[in-house]
Amino acid sequence: MLTALTIRDLAVVRHLDLEFEPGFTALTGETGAGKSILLTALGLALGERADSDWVRSGADRAEVILEFALDRTPEARRWLRDNDLESGDACLIRRSIAVKGRSRAFVNDRPVSLQTLQTLGRQLLEIHGQHAHLRLRHPAEQRHLLDLHGGHQELAHQVVDLAHRWRETRTRWQRLRQQSADQSLKEEFLRFQIRELEQAGVENLDYDALEEEFSQLANLDRILAATQQQLHELYDSETAVIDRVDQAIRELETVCRWAPRLQETVELLSSARIQLEEAGHGLRQQLDGLEADPERLNHLDQLFGRLHDLARKHQVDPRELPQRLQQLRRELDGLADREQELAELEAALRRLEQRYRQAAERLSRLRRESAGKLAGRITALMRDLGMPHGEFHIAVETDGDADPRPEGLDRIEFLVTTNPGLSPRPLAKVASGGELSRLSLALQVACSENRPVPTLVFDEVDTGIGGGVAEIVGRHLRQLGGDRQVLCVTHLPQVAAQAHHHYLVEKQVGETRVVPLGDESRRREIARMLGGLKITAQTLAHAEEMLQWTR
Repeated sequence: MLTALTIRDLAVVRHLDLEFEPGFTALTGETGAGKSILLTALGLALGERADSDWVRSGADRAEVILEFALDRTPEARRWLRDNDLESGDACLIRRSIAVKGRSRAFVNDRPVSLQTLQTLGRQLLEIHGQHAHLRLRHPAEQRHLLDLHGGHQELAHQVVDLAHRWRETRTRWQRLRQQSADQSLKEEFLRFQIRELEQAGVENLDYDALEEEFSQLANLDRILAATQQQLHELYDSETAVIDRVDQAIRELETVCRWAPRLQETVELLSSARIQLEEAGHGLRQQLDGLEADPERLNHLDQLFGRLHDLARKHQVDPRELPQRLQQLRRELDGLADREQELAELEAALRRLEQRYRQAAERLSRLRRESAGKLAGRITALMRDLGMPHGEFHIAVETDGDADPRPEGLDRIEFLVTTNPGLSPRPLAKVASGGELSRLSLALQVACSENRPVPTLVFDEVDTGIGGGVAEIVGRHLRQLGGDRQVLCVTHLPQVAAQAHHHYLVEKQVGETRVVPLGDESRRREIARMLGGLKITAQTLAHAEEMLQWTR
């Protein structure tokens, strides 16, 4: 429960320290005294969006500190431990807001994000605002209250998550399917291009070798003539080069004994003769291998024409056609991968829908069970709250064939009648403003009875009621305070008189103060609420009588 609240430099509050006890605590005061700033401080400390305008004029920053006892909140204690934020039996939350707009949040002196703070806050404290009866008209709020009362919010969140995942997957599947349809022509064109390149034999194309072969066949006559002529000059003529080298070697060898340095020249000539013999052998091999092949030459001529046409078509050099073939194959494989991805998305879509329907159908069963119980409890509360002929019904219509949606398969509608003999009609069309306010309070009381949250805050939820009904409202709030902490901002003396504790919110010299009231000061505050600024003995006696009801 909330044990302490500290506010520094927030709006009209310069410095405020409050301590709270278990049970039902009433907060009262004149209109404009600043009661709403307490609710603002609680909201900020639990993760609501901050505004630098909240910082008190002249101050650098505003700060709100909440202290909670964790002895009756095992879920919150477990969450703190799981998130490495636990610090004994208490939880300290601090929120600071700078003039320049920077906001920081801490849990047990460790910095946390606002999302983390909000998650923790929902386990420690709930605020029921004064405009809850207006939200009550909306289907989403009605569905939320039913899930809240039934305690199946976790399952409802699971349904929301599965619906979002199903929709995201379906969007990806639809987009990919459209792309696949648009690219079917591209796939066929890729296959045509690949076949064309494969038929041209470019996969193992050695363009340079083919070019050399073509050049040789095209110039065969000149090659033969030159080869034969040089072979003749080297070996076969009367003045063959090799014979002249042999003669030079013999003549030099005869004089080497007188000029030994010529031996080196003889060795060079001998080496040259060996190379001449190898050259001659090579020329003979070339002559033996050279043979006219008009068919091969024609084939190569046609092949080169085709390769150059393909190179122009693909805008590459002919030597790059093998790489272009591999690139086209990769593109085609990519399209095949897209088909595989499409099949995987279809399978994922079916799995998600199956999981969604299992969760949503289970949620529908739980909602129908909870609807009867909640309707009965609210009917009883309505009659307590001054609507003796009131009847409350909750219609749960399930569309099992509907596509997955975050709210589940159900359409939930609150129906009410306040007059005998009339059939229930939608709440927004039947209930008056005052009746809506009482219905809202009945719903909040009924839903809070099953909630594990230890601290409940009600902000003027008793608007639009009075007299004996207000007294009954006070009794219900006091009853709620029997096993948890209840804080209520109220203008009704019948409600405030039922509280276990009473705080007065007042403004002095432009600054809001909150004062705990003792017996006498509380009696005077109840009298003020009954009779206005002029407190008479009669209003004091009436106030004392009201306070006696709870003693």
